[in-house]
Amino acid sequence: MLFVVPTPVGNLEDMTFRSIRVLKEAELILAEDTRTTGFLLKHYGIETPMRSYHMHNEHKIVEGLANELASGRTMALVTDAGTPGISDPGFLLIREAVKQGVEIQCLPGATAFVPALVNSGLPSDRFTFEGFLPPKKGRQTKLLSLVEEKRTMIFYESPHKLVKTLGDFAEHYGADRPCSVSREISKKFEETIRGSVGEVLEHFQNTAPKGEFVLILGGA
Repeated sequence: MLFVVPTPVGNLEDMTFRSIRVLKEAELILAEDTRTTGFLLKHYGIETPMRSYHMHNEHKIVEGLANELASGRTMALVTDAGTPGISDPGFLLIREAVKQGVEIQCLPGATAFVPALVNSGLPSDRFTFEGFLPPKKGRQTKLLSLVEEKRTMIFYESPHKLVKTLGDFAEHYGADRPCSVSREISKKFEETIRGSVGEVLEHFQNTAPKGEFVLILGGA
């Protein structure tokens, strides 16, 4: 059995009772960063052993882990924050486990883009999740491919690239396109800035971006 377990994107109280129980009962926890997950486990008194599973080693160890699961082991997969597989490691192991006939249960729980989308004030009935834009190669192609996208668009971005990305939005989609930027979701300094792309860009040109960001962009 492979349990896919979401972890808080900010406030530790966002853990579910079921997630805590699963982490306690699993034979092994696969963690993106054992130090980050170790803090979470200590907070909830969880003593389950951990093993590192992250983007730099997943290609090398995924087959072995799937074989262990197929042999009868029960593991829980977590990332540093949010739901594994959503702009985080997880897809490769889940795919391999499916091939091996392993039962998989993905628990409901925290993910950053849902609260950012809901509180943006932009249409949330239909949307497209784009995650992180390509840093260089393929970036312009991706931006151009979304010019006619009518659904609300969701992006993740780091603080040092936020202003560049908002500038790209203004260039490709127009400075008047509605936009909402949320940062530090579920944390002490959670904040959402709403307005046109131009207005939000001006805000972050005058206020240095800090934290992790979810960008919500209105459709064409």
